[in-house]
Amino acid sequence: MSVNLIFKIAAVGILVSVLSQVLKHSGREEQAFLTSLAGLLLVLFWIVPYIYELFESIKQLFSL
Repeated sequence: MSVNLIFKIAAVGILVSVLSQVLKHSGREEQAFLTSLAGLLLVLFWIVPYIYELFESIKQLFSL
C-alpha cells in the first residue's frame, strides 16, 4: 500500500465530512447521508484489492 492511497483516503474523508456538515445545516439530511455513503463506497473500491491480496497471501501461508 502506498502513501498516496492514504492521502487520497484522508482527502475524501475531509471532503465528505465538510460536504455532509454543509448539507445537514441546510436541511438536506438525505443528501448528506448519500454523500457519506458515496465516500464510503469510493474508499472501499480503492481498498478491496489490497484486502483481496492480504487474504490470498494468508491462504498461501497456511496451505503448506
